[in-house]
Amino acid sequence: MTSEIVSSAEQKNRGTVEHAREEFGAIRTGRAHPAMFNKLMVDYYGAQTPLQQLATFQVPEARIVLISPFDRGAMAGIEKAIRDSDLGVNPANDGNVIRIVMPQLTEERRKEYIKVARTKAEEARVAIRNNRRHAVDAVKKLAKDKEIGEDDAKSAEKHLDTVTKKYEEQVNDLLKAKEAELLEV
Repeated sequence: MTSEIVSSAEQKNRGTVEHAREEFGAIRTGRAHPAMFNKLMVDYYGAQTPLQQLATFQVPEARIVLISPFDRGAMAGIEKAIRDSDLGVNPANDGNVIRIVMPQLTEERRKEYIKVARTKAEEARVAIRNNRRHAVDAVKKLAKDKEIGEDDAKSAEKHLDTVTKKYEEQVNDLLKAKEAELLEV
């Protein structure tokens, strides 16, 4: 029973780390990459649609992204969604593709992005600790109901502590990598 609780917590923690990785991917660095547009929603014929479902992305140079919509009727909506986003870029439309040139990041902007990354990392660590707390509560309930012994409960708690520490370290490693990437000029 406790192994099921621990494996469930571990699975949730894996999801949390993956979510943090996606969040970090959306934070802009000096280089252009399609993951920056993962969160953008476009008003496509009255429905909010993810940008990835409406176009293909190419990165021919380090600071240029070309977005080729599948439907040219969606160009205006895509342009508007990009312009209104917090990416700080201005798309240029040539009728076939939308070209985005990423401006150089200023020192001030880099520091803002580092703060955002730290906030996202802290949110992930809190989620991991919450997963641990819920799992420990479930183990304690089993011990209280005499479904498992005290030794099993203590063992499960220790295992949950090591699992929690492992996933928090993964989030910290992701944060360090993102900070290094942001500070790279």
